[in-house]
Amino acid sequence: MKRLRRFLNHIEPLFIKGGRLERFHALYEMVDTLLYSPADVTRSSPHVRDAIDLKRVMILVVLAATPCALIGMWNTGFQANMAMTNEGIGPLPGWREAAVMFLGAGGHDPSSLYDNFVFGLVYFLPIYAVTLLAGGFWEVLFAGIRNHEVNEGFLVTSFLYALILPATLPLWQVAIGISFGVVVGKEVFGGTGKNVFNPALVGRAFLFFAYPAQISGDTVWTAVLSVDSISSATAMQPAWIEAQGFTGATPLAAGAGAGMSGITSTGLTWLQAFMGQNEGSLGSTSVIACLFGAAVLVYAGIASWRIIVACFLGLIIPVIIVNHMNPTDPMMAVPWYWHIVIGGFTFGAVFMATDPVTAAQTDTGRWIYGFLIGLLTFVIRVLNPAYREGIMLAILFGNAFAPLIDHFVVQANIRRRLRRNA
Repeated sequence: MKRLRRFLNHIEPLFIKGGRLERFHALYEMVDTLLYSPADVTRSSPHVRDAIDLKRVMILVVLAATPCALIGMWNTGFQANMAMTNEGIGPLPGWREAAVMFLGAGGHDPSSLYDNFVFGLVYFLPIYAVTLLAGGFWEVLFAGIRNHEVNEGFLVTSFLYALILPATLPLWQVAIGISFGVVVGKEVFGGTGKNVFNPALVGRAFLFFAYPAQISGDTVWTAVLSVDSISSATAMQPAWIEAQGFTGATPLAAGAGAGMSGITSTGLTWLQAFMGQNEGSLGSTSVIACLFGAAVLVYAGIASWRIIVACFLGLIIPVIIVNHMNPTDPMMAVPWYWHIVIGGFTFGAVFMATDPVTAAQTDTGRWIYGFLIGLLTFVIRVLNPAYREGIMLAILFGNAFAPLIDHFVVQANIRRRLRRNA
């Protein structure tokens, strides 16, 4: 490591102002600060000594979300291998299947931890790699134009973005989505710390409305060859060319159609949904992994427990109320403890709603902000017949109102102090 440090110090004059590679200073700085702590120090008071910095905050968030990724990769393979076993159909041919075979997981045994994990890994890694390359390109480009440092915030954005995508999303759509999220969701506002909306969710929302066939809230593509494509294939047009995958209803879609009877008809138990053993996005299905991440983030002081608790209350309270109103809509009869384990609600409440840049900053504002997100999730899930997830749009809506919420909270505090001193 000392040799690497000396090498970086040796080439640094090329990238500083006046050097031949000055235009690439942002790229050099990104590599240097990724490997070593920044050498920058404050020159004027006040001075605050703290062991935490932006780089360590981002690393902690990634570590907190890693269990979601690991369980999500296993679940992706498990859902695909179960579909192959139950439906008697095969995997999508291509380089991913070749990678699965090369790694010795070609048995596609749903009871094999290794087979399931490797299958999910070969779908997650390309999505994450494309996310890093496409989003990193825009990060470096804007940093170079503005002569700013490349911010470590993209490390979290890219990781969370990959976890909220379906496994079979085309890689070119992955690149378009993260490009839209970084450029429109963050850079046009001035970069990290100035964005109004969560960039990962902006990219996900763009894909949802631009390409609804590949990224839907009601059905999810499992990475296996569909029966329809097999039956329609010809010698000149192989089945895998047409196949997008085997599509199955998510628990939310099943509940929307027939309430609890629809959810239970899928064979899914509450404990399985709690652990993350249900169809959904790559890494947002496991509630227990999300709660572990919440504990890490709250203990480290990165995420606000008020926002997380308020999100749950905003969803649970209205669900309990409609449960006791003899509802005719099947979705209204679904109990609150099922709502928190199906879909991506818990993942959104823990990792997306608590974004310190786009969330409310005052304590009272955090309660209001979180409750608003939970309440909007209930409204979209239960009362909207077209779209059954809700947490993504609810968080973006909450992001838009967070500054206004803080403004009214601050103004209320000012008026209260003025009355106290009058």
